[in-house]
Amino acid sequence: MFSHLSLLTLQHYWWFLVGLLAALFVFMTFVQGGQTLLRTLGKTEDERDLIINSLGRKWELGFTTLVMFGGALFAAFPLFYATSFGGAYYVWMAILFCFIIQAVAYEYRKKPGNVYGERTYEIFLFINGSLGIVLIGAAVATLFTGGNFVVNEMHLSHWTKTTYGLEALLVPFNVAFGFMLLFLARIKAALYFLNNIDDEEITRRARIVLRHEMWIFLILFAYVAFSLLTMPGYAYDPVTKAVHVEAYKYLHNFLQMPAVSVIATLGVVLLLWGIVLGAWLKSDKGVWFSGIGTVLFVLSLFLIMGYNHTTIYPSLADMQSSLTIENSSGSHYTLTAMAWVSLMVPLVLGYIILVWRAMDRHKMRVEDVKNDPHHY
Repeated sequence: MFSHLSLLTLQHYWWFLVGLLAALFVFMTFVQGGQTLLRTLGKTEDERDLIINSLGRKWELGFTTLVMFGGALFAAFPLFYATSFGGAYYVWMAILFCFIIQAVAYEYRKKPGNVYGERTYEIFLFINGSLGIVLIGAAVATLFTGGNFVVNEMHLSHWTKTTYGLEALLVPFNVAFGFMLLFLARIKAALYFLNNIDDEEITRRARIVLRHEMWIFLILFAYVAFSLLTMPGYAYDPVTKAVHVEAYKYLHNFLQMPAVSVIATLGVVLLLWGIVLGAWLKSDKGVWFSGIGTVLFVLSLFLIMGYNHTTIYPSLADMQSSLTIENSSGSHYTLTAMAWVSLMVPLVLGYIILVWRAMDRHKMRVEDVKNDPHHY
């Protein structure tokens, strides 16, 4: 089946899968958002234990999704992976550090003989949930604003700035994108707690968070959306592969790919409706509407980034070094072999859904945590 597809079709297929994995990871960042809300929603030790154990059942799923995203990039678009992860080295190492301390915190927070105290590991969780998400958002935003790298004729890349990616934090769009993801994660966390926790006080505080932080998120979202639709982008000629600057490139992509525009619009509507359900209509189902909306909208961003002859990683040092899904992908053989493996993804997702439903059959209460000898 896949062997008869052209290389370009396989490249489009794999960029769609990469975008879908990224979108699923953004959905799972409610774990990080919940970690930043620990002291806001949990005023007692029992409440904080309940919140952390609610998140503890899901944190590994988010981490696994992030690893799958990186693995898909490594296998399908190796030059992109090498340029970004190898060039913007300091940023990705900082992100990795944030996720390492998350794993340490969940493992050791309640360990007998904990010499550092629970508070230390709760700080680790806050760092992962705040700094980690902002840095990931800034790194993703550079796929629109560009990076300082050069690719030679041997397809070897090198970074031209000694800050190795940290300069991205000086670009307002990148920073705004990162904080937009942070507040989106906090909103999704509040919706998740409404759906997963049976505690009157935590529920009341979660609705307050939704009503207040929704406006911060909307301001950041409006800035990012306006900037994205008005900024120039890097396009390439499908025949010569020469890269050039095109005004309003991402706006043109939305207009020239109406299906993607529908996906993006539906995603925003579902996301906002989920917030309204949780904040004002007192429903505990808002997390599913906002979650599906998040996945659809993030997927649409990756599609306008990689489709319609658009560069997936513009080079600020040398325009012709910019990366596309065509010049940064693996071979036809590699993409074909991996495409067969990708058919197992629905089975894995189905298993995750079954396990999720089994874990969340009943909402968690303080008594459940106290009666669990292996709680976080």
